[in-house]
Amino acid sequence: MTTINVPTRDEVSPANQAIFDKLKSSLGSVPNLYATLAHSEHALGSYLAFQNAKSSITGKAREIVNLVVSQVNACEYCLAAHTVIGKMNGFTDEQILEIRSGRVSFDAKFDALARLVTNITVNRGHADQALVDAFFAAGWTKGNLVDVIVVIGDKTVTNYLHGTTRVPVDFPAAPPLPA
Repeated sequence: MTTINVPTRDEVSPANQAIFDKLKSSLGSVPNLYATLAHSEHALGSYLAFQNAKSSITGKAREIVNLVVSQVNACEYCLAAHTVIGKMNGFTDEQILEIRSGRVSFDAKFDALARLVTNITVNRGHADQALVDAFFAAGWTKGNLVDVIVVIGDKTVTNYLHGTTRVPVDFPAAPPLPA
């Protein structure tokens, strides 16, 4: 069996070493999944540019997308990371569990977002038109829809990277969803 390691700073290119230094400076460490991207000369920088690009889907809305997509894709790494980030964005533990289930009973606009993101992810981009209509009826725009799809793509990349590499999760484990 081939094992994909989490590379150290010394094992990556000079360009990726510079990115490691910036990440360590801003985050305190280099998360394992980001480090794993550095096996490629270009993937880490490209991914971070993609992830940090301007978007109308920010803050709590972005974390809803991240949590829903990671739940649908069963990514234990991203669920752990975005549980921490969701709390940093003001969600409670109970709200995070509900979001992961694809519902947001405490906010109608976020509920329309979570339902649509679940549907898009489960159906690999083939959304139910009634959920798209509900998304717009809840006050989201066409620009928001495009940005949601971009965030789904962003999160799918890291979900798939972890699902394939199984690098160690370096965040507290996300709790299981209630039965």
